Parts: sequence; C-alpha cells; structure tokens
Amino acid sequence: MQEVQFDPKVLEAAFDEARRIYKERGFQRRMGFGKKLAIINVDLANAWTRPGHPFSCDADSAVEATARLLDAARACKQKILIWFSCTAFNENGLEDNGRWEEKIPLSTLHIGSEWAEIDSRLKVQPNETVFYKKMASCFAGTPLNYQLRSRDIDTVIVTGATACACVRHTVMDAVALGYKVIVPAETIADRIPGAIQWNLFDMDAKFADVMPVDEVIAYINNLK
Repeated sequence: MQEVQFDPKVLEAAFDEARRIYKERGFQRRMGFGKKLAIINVDLANAWTRPGHPFSCDADSAVEATARLLDAARACKQKILIWFSCTAFNENGLEDNGRWEEKIPLSTLHIGSEWAEIDSRLKVQPNETVFYKKMASCFAGTPLNYQLRSRDIDTVIVTGATACACVRHTVMDAVALGYKVIVPAETIADRIPGAIQWNLFDMDAKFADVMPVDEVIAYINNLK
C-alpha cells in the first residue's frame, strides 16, 4: 500500500481563505495578556512525549519549546505560577476511568508509573504543581480553577498535548471560565498529521491568542 503523504501546504492554503472570511466577520480578535499569568502544561508526561506508548506524539520540538518558555517564566521577576497535568488512573481496578475507556486505551495510563511522570526535560521544580486529571480538560473535576482564582490569575498560557483533545478542551474551558488564553504555537504536540495545524487555527479564530513561543517569551522577559 502506498504511504499517504501529508502536505501542510494544502491546509495552509485553505486557512488563508478561512482567515480572510473570519476577519471580515469579526473573528480572530486579540485577547492580549492580563495582569497576572500562569502556565498550564497539559499532559507533557512520558506517555505523550516519549516513544513506545499508545499515546505517544511527535513531541520533541514541543518539549524543547516548552522548556524554553518555562525557563523564562522561572527567571521572571513577576512570579508566574506553573502547573503540570497528567491524565492517569488507579492501577488497582481502574474504577476511576469511567466511560471514556470505551473509546481510548486509558488503562495504559497508571498513576505512579514511569509513563505518568512529567518529562524530565521540563525540570519540574519543587514549588510547581503536578496533578492528575480524569478527563480531557485540566478543569474537569480538578481544583485548578479554584487554585487560579485564589491567586488572582486572569491569564493562562497553555502548552502540551494533544492539540485536538486535552489542549483544546482546556483552552475552551479556560475562556468559558473567564480567563484570557495564550497558546504558544510551537509548544503544542499531537500524533495525527494536520491535527496541530487545524486546531491551532481554530483556537486562534475562536478561543485563544495563538502566537509564536518567542513572542510569549519576549513578553515574559519584559515583565517588571
């Protein structure tokens, strides 16, 4: 069977026309940054960032870009709080994986396993929060919204995997809860050709400001 080649130029040509239509109709406006930032890293654990797992993505470049973003945030004079999520479930019985298991292999994501550890290249610090979630969005059934609100955070920078599922649902929930949302394009990973390009385009049109990671880093570096 002949291998199907994905041509991103085809998508980009379609997006150029779609951007024209959206802008004529008032979409793709800019949210901008607010007064206090936090970074939410979605599922950048080994099951997504390393090869050999059903959830594995082509994530090396996204991990590298996210590491640079985190370095800037950690060095910033204005404190930027950092969260890491991982979708994972109890190994004994897996009673906490619910209906979603009927669609995808959640039973391969065990709490306490090496696959559920945040990628070591991101160098999680002792003052940074790692939490487990059971659904796609980082806000679904977790205390994340309470934690952000209690610290007066109004802007979330979202990185991670995957573009079509956990990142997208986290972004949509964040804006629904009243946060400004920034997505550094190069920090997003997926496992399916075209998924990143399409979802970044659509999130930028409707839910978030998608921008180059270097622009986000430059903004952070200039915070006083």
